[in-house]
Amino acid sequence: MNCPSEIFGDVVVVHTPDELGVNQSTAFEAFLIQLDRLNVVIDLDHTESVDSEGLTSLLNARDALRNLGGDVKVATTNHCNRKILEITRLDQQLDVFESITDAVKSFE
Repeated sequence: MNCPSEIFGDVVVVHTPDELGVNQSTAFEAFLIQLDRLNVVIDLDHTESVDSEGLTSLLNARDALRNLGGDVKVATTNHCNRKILEITRLDQQLDVFESITDAVKSFE
């Protein structure tokens, strides 16, 4: 899997695919872990569908990157995706920001 990404210093912003589910989760997780940067902001704005496997891949990638000294933050203004994070209480396990800029700055 190859997702569009942008680099801001020691942080990489990864724009998620339209769907983040069982068919994409393993490849997405592997993609996040193999990036050149250990600090990752995941932009969920354009993802239209997220299932439990997709959410699990976010946590797994976070855990793997933390073990390497990095971290994962989430940025989204997408109301539906933010609600999914709230309902599953992942907003309490992941740092979730309203903007990519705020998420990137949180690594400073």
